[in-house]
Formats: sequence, structure tokens, C-alpha cells
Amino acid sequence: MNKFYVLHAAEQLHERIHLTLSRDPHVGGRPVRFELIDHDVLLTGSVRTYFQKQMAQESLRGIEGLGRIVNQLEVSRV
Repeated sequence: MNKFYVLHAAEQLHERIHLTLSRDPHVGGRPVRFELIDHDVLLTGSVRTYFQKQMAQESLRGIEGLGRIVNQLEVSRV
């Protein structure tokens, strides 16, 4: 018997955000975390450049159903 799993909209959105950030060549491997609050996303963690900070935010803009993006990534050369 095949089991089908249906993801709720919030779970689907969470998965899309995770995949997008993990595949982003500018951000991949950096300690970037996110929290989904309703349809808004909060980015936290650190990146090495302001360009990476901006690209993390921009990579999420194309995700359907996503509301505001609050970018609280810190730029740290360490």
C-alpha cells in the first residue's frame, strides 16, 4: 500500500525556503537560519559580505506565498 503525505501550506513554504537557501551559491555553507512566522520569514545568522546578506534575501523573493522578508543577517569576516 502506498502512503501519500500531504504537506500543509506552512510546511511547504518552510521546505521551499530551506531548499532555496541551501542551493544558493552565495549563502551555501554559511550558518544562515530562518524562522517562518505566518507567511513572513526572519533571516538570522552570519555571512561574510554585505553582498551575501543581500543575495540571501533576494533568493527568497521568488517563492510564491512568502510575505515579508526580515533580514537580520550579520556580516562577519570570521
